[in-house]
Amino acid sequence: MNSPFLQLLVRWLVLAIGVTLATKLVEGITCDSTQTLIVVVLLLSFFNAILKPLLVLFTLPFIVLTLGVGVVVINALLFLFVGRLVDGFHVAGFWPAVWGALVVSVTNLVLSGFTRGTARAGTPPPAVKKKPDDVIDI
Repeated sequence: MNSPFLQLLVRWLVLAIGVTLATKLVEGITCDSTQTLIVVVLLLSFFNAILKPLLVLFTLPFIVLTLGVGVVVINALLFLFVGRLVDGFHVAGFWPAVWGALVVSVTNLVLSGFTRGTARAGTPPPAVKKKPDDVIDI
């Protein structure tokens, strides 16, 4: 899986699975159609690539102070923002957005671990060349 385009498609697929699971598991999050799901996935991936690093940078003291819980709040706000932007994707409020963001994050963590594990399992580790020791330790 060396192709960047294929990696992007896999990331989008993992995100789509996470959003679908969030709509099934979290009460207060609904998605009307597959087309809406595609738009939500594209917007979430765009916001995660552009807005999230800026938000993390500006809220870094808050994130450090809360021992990383601030990142969950940022993810929930992005989830809620996409729910407000896309017709057909409804997020009832902040707490459903938090739970939805957690479901998407855990799904991303688990499925990305599987995709990375299969890519690395087939390739042997790089050989390390050892230099001869020229120094005598006393």
